[in-house]
Amino acid sequence: MRFARPARRTPADSTTGQHRRRRRLLITSATATCAILIAVLALRDASGPSDPADGAGGAGDPACRPTALLEPPCGAWFGAFVPHDKSDLADKVEEYEERAGRTLDIVYTYHDMSAVTETRLEGQLLTEQEQQVGEDRMLLLSWESKWWGGTRAQQPTWKEIAAGGLDESVIDVQARRVKEYGERTGKKVFLSFDLEMDTRTPDNGTPADYVRAYRHVHDRFRALGADNVVWTWVITGYLNHTDLFERMYPGDDYVDWIGYNQYNYYLCHKTEWLSFAQTQYASHDWIRAHISDDKPLMLSEFGSASDPERPGRQADWYAQVPRVLKDLDGVKAALQWNYRDPGPHCDLAVANDRAWDSLRKVAADPYLNQPRA
Repeated sequence: MRFARPARRTPADSTTGQHRRRRRLLITSATATCAILIAVLALRDASGPSDPADGAGGAGDPACRPTALLEPPCGAWFGAFVPHDKSDLADKVEEYEERAGRTLDIVYTYHDMSAVTETRLEGQLLTEQEQQVGEDRMLLLSWESKWWGGTRAQQPTWKEIAAGGLDESVIDVQARRVKEYGERTGKKVFLSFDLEMDTRTPDNGTPADYVRAYRHVHDRFRALGADNVVWTWVITGYLNHTDLFERMYPGDDYVDWIGYNQYNYYLCHKTEWLSFAQTQYASHDWIRAHISDDKPLMLSEFGSASDPERPGRQADWYAQVPRVLKDLDGVKAALQWNYRDPGPHCDLAVANDRAWDSLRKVAADPYLNQPRA
């Protein structure tokens, strides 16, 4: 979700504190809206459980095989962000999968837009570890217009990107890497350019600057033949940013999937405890009404803090996921965030054995077990 959280990024990044403070302000401003929604959403929470197999197709059903844009017609993908160093991604993913009781459909990783070298893996899409993981899974690559640990002068801006200033040193190099990966393996990748861009303006530029930068990156990849990219536009989902969402949407021709990141932060940001349904429905419904009524949607990050007074509460939170997911029109992927945020009570990872048991049941639901080929 954010640059500041995991070992996925370098600890020297100078933008971390500023971005996290902005994030906390967003959470605070959203609290009032969440309170209003609770009563309405309780009606949905109270509805009876769905048939566990509802909407799920058998692995041998050709109608359930993914589309050209990696959309599973009969259910949804299950994925995760797993904390890792760039050199141990495969091991960490396997450890997570052992606890979750299954192979992940999608693994989520992060990169900056620093100059591409053979040694600095943060600025290298499709590292050897990612390619190893990608042999049996899909990859969601989050590409941020930052240079983690770089100087202020090294930080890319949307205007610079849109004007072609990074083409030769960064964008074209990455496009060729992605193209070569597709030609060699036959695989596509989900690619998100500057996720949660609604938190990055005005520091990175204006909403119009972002749209031009996004379209430029997209067009450079296409011009260089990197047509194995599924373009994934990821926002926070906070409804006090709806004006920004509309102004920063690159357009239907430039977006294949839409993702949003909503959590039950609870004590981490001093909010009320929100059920999984309460974290998802409002953002989902707004996107469907105002951005797209038909593009596949992705819960690109979802998760919950734990409750120190009620150790089983996180497990109960995860138990809601399959039923609610089936009621979210067009949501075709859900990626669990298994890491922490800075600050007290901000560990969003699966907290205990009971919660892991609950998540294993989620991961085993037929709706989340679709054929990947």
